[in-house]
Amino acid sequence: MAKIMIVDDAAFMRMMLSTILIEGGHEVIAEATNGEEAVRIFAATKPDLVTMDITMPEMDGIAAVREIRKISPSAKVVMCSAMGQQGMVIDAISAGAKDFVVKPFQKERVLESIVKVLQS
Repeated sequence: MAKIMIVDDAAFMRMMLSTILIEGGHEVIAEATNGEEAVRIFAATKPDLVTMDITMPEMDGIAAVREIRKISPSAKVVMCSAMGQQGMVIDAISAGAKDFVVKPFQKERVLESIVKVLQS
């Protein structure tokens, strides 16, 4: 069972992702609503994996991935993006994200990505 942190500024998206992850046998140990909060909570909780929204207030997901990778170079981050954000996804991967899933979430795709990244 992986310990996962969910980062998204939309409460509905965090809830949806949390449900998928818990049903998939994982444990959601923390949530954050923006990149700054994500970096701070990551440092305190050291989750096995982080799901990271790209577009958020305060600090976006790409900047947050860079900061998290400074804290833990081996951090495993899966980006969550809406359709049409392919350019941002490429930026996220180059910042250190391991994979991305597209919103609206498909349960099988989310869980497949989590397993793949945890095993990498």
